Amino acid sequence: MNRLKLFADKKIFLAASLIVICFQAQAQFEPQFTQYMYNEMFINPAYAGSREHAALTGLYRNQWVGIEGAPKTQTFSGHTPLRNEKVGVGLTILNEQIGVTKDLGVFANYAYRVPMKSGTFSMGLQAGVINHVEQLEDVKTQDQFDNSFLGTPKLTVPNVGFGIYYNSKTYYGGLSIPRILQNSVDAKTGKGVNQVKMDYWHYYLMGGYVFTVNENVKIKPTMMLKVVSGAPLEADLGAHVLFNEVLWVGGSYRTGDSWAAIVQFQLTKQLRMGYSYDYTITDLQRYNSGTHEITLGYDFSFNKNKIVTPRYF
Repeated sequence: MNRLKLFADKKIFLAASLIVICFQAQAQFEPQFTQYMYNEMFINPAYAGSREHAALTGLYRNQWVGIEGAPKTQTFSGHTPLRNEKVGVGLTILNEQIGVTKDLGVFANYAYRVPMKSGTFSMGLQAGVINHVEQLEDVKTQDQFDNSFLGTPKLTVPNVGFGIYYNSKTYYGGLSIPRILQNSVDAKTGKGVNQVKMDYWHYYLMGGYVFTVNENVKIKPTMMLKVVSGAPLEADLGAHVLFNEVLWVGGSYRTGDSWAAIVQFQLTKQLRMGYSYDYTITDLQRYNSGTHEITLGYDFSFNKNKIVTPRYF
């Protein structure tokens, strides 16, 4: 379980306690994103190669601003179809800090893509490692001689994931289990334990559709369902409006957690930038000023496959 800094101020301590409760519910390494529709490679390895060009995406998330020790997350992904276009490959990197805990994950992605009548179906695998570090010496305690918070435990553990994905020009859908192994630490030996436990799997079901209102306006509803045994179903439901193929404006609701406003600019046919702001509706609302998330994406254009219009997903 992630350890967070302890604070003398009673209100901050309460907020930190609520963070611990939230992350116990998540069970293991499962970051969340508001702009998941622009960061699909991290959620579903079958997405690799689906943009039909080499593509890069970066994301920065600052969650629950104002609470010390709250999550800060950065992701980077790159993927491309190979020459026969039936195979997509990619790389995803995640760096996250929660309190005194830091995780760095690196995963390779592979997708086999099958052309169909109106779109493309793909199956994907990912494999990689997560480096876990706990800087226990940074924990502030009332007892400065507490031996429970000495040293900097470090651990590197493997993990794998699986997904399926279908996309056409106007809609997409996918199902994935990003991390199949349950990573834990043996309290006696301090070594990593990797087990396949279906009770701990996080299932992600996501989809979206683009409706054309007229040549200048398009509407894209999106959804993502997250399912894990022993926890309530969590749904991210959103809708976005595209103006003149340049500006996306929308919002989303995460059940029992937050509302969000999202905007994305298609700066060029290749370069896009997005921003979202989450307003928390849980008890943490009193202790933070919201969550900020920034995305940046770039599609490479080569002479053989020139980008004519921006992609919708």
